[in-house]
Amino acid sequence: MTQDTSILKSRLKKVRAKLAAANTDVMLITTPANVSYMSGFSGDDSWLILIGGKSILITDSRYALQAKKECPVCRIYERKGPMLDAVGRILKKDAAVEDKIQLAIFNLLRKKLSVQIRPVKNLVESVRTVKDRTEIAVIRKAIAIAGNSLGKILPRIRVGMSEAEVLAMLELEMRKAGASPAFEAIVAFGSNSAMAHHRPTARKLKKIDTILIDYGAKINGYCCDLTRCFAVGKVNDFYAKVYKTVLQAQTDAINLLKAGIEVKKVDVAAKKTIQSAKLPPYSHGLGHGIGLDVHEQPAVSVLSKESLQSGNIITVEPAVYIAGKFGIRIEDNVLITETGCEILTTLVKSEEVPVLKPR
Repeated sequence: MTQDTSILKSRLKKVRAKLAAANTDVMLITTPANVSYMSGFSGDDSWLILIGGKSILITDSRYALQAKKECPVCRIYERKGPMLDAVGRILKKDAAVEDKIQLAIFNLLRKKLSVQIRPVKNLVESVRTVKDRTEIAVIRKAIAIAGNSLGKILPRIRVGMSEAEVLAMLELEMRKAGASPAFEAIVAFGSNSAMAHHRPTARKLKKIDTILIDYGAKINGYCCDLTRCFAVGKVNDFYAKVYKTVLQAQTDAINLLKAGIEVKKVDVAAKKTIQSAKLPPYSHGLGHGIGLDVHEQPAVSVLSKESLQSGNIITVEPAVYIAGKFGIRIEDNVLITETGCEILTTLVKSEEVPVLKPR
């Protein structure tokens, strides 16, 4: 997808302002998501160098034509040899580099280059936390595809199907709609759902059971991340109590969301709702930013010192896990505004436990 030149220029301007505050105008960017964000490039094995007002994308013959099409604000440098040699030919001034760079590559660069490089933390990521209009539009599209895909497979789930089979159906629907899975999804039946990061297995669905599905679609590089829970056959009273408590915790958290609020306060509020029902609250964070990566800043956690900004898109995913029985997590994607928030997720939640009645 060719990016809007004005959007790319705006991103570059913001990053250069951050660089100026860090007392440099030169930066080597190696993280694929950051390279894509700054240049519009969607390929692999390519690095970006910012030097003053210039942006230089270093790629190779596999991607040269693609880069010329996708990167209207960049000069394309087609390397003929190793990446480090190309960087050495271009970098003639001391430079910043992302602190996420692999240590081995960082050490090789220090040996190879005649200039000094120093790591900087989250410089590009701090700009990426606030989504622009093009990013919000693409994430909306990913969310719509994810919601529609789950809606299509729910009537086709059958007793005797495995977790892996349900996952395969879901991923096929997303691919048919032009998206790909945003991450390794979770489909968990019964007690498997009490494990927050369960991997789908051959465990088969029973006539009386529960299902947790945590998944996301990715399109044009951007991700979404959703979770829904279902009872199968019938609902027992304890499952219904936990479901309604988790939903209330999510509602209480979402009602607090707006620009300027400290994220730890939102996490505390959700946990308090769960504790008030005499249930064990989740031990992970309440949520996280999403965008080019499925996990971005801000981290929505009691451990965070951040406050929300207008333009953040975050997940809100409180949960209760009952070992040996079930887990319930309800997750939506939310856009933060100056006065509140907008729930972007189109997949409807039920106030009562949704019940599947497969044959």
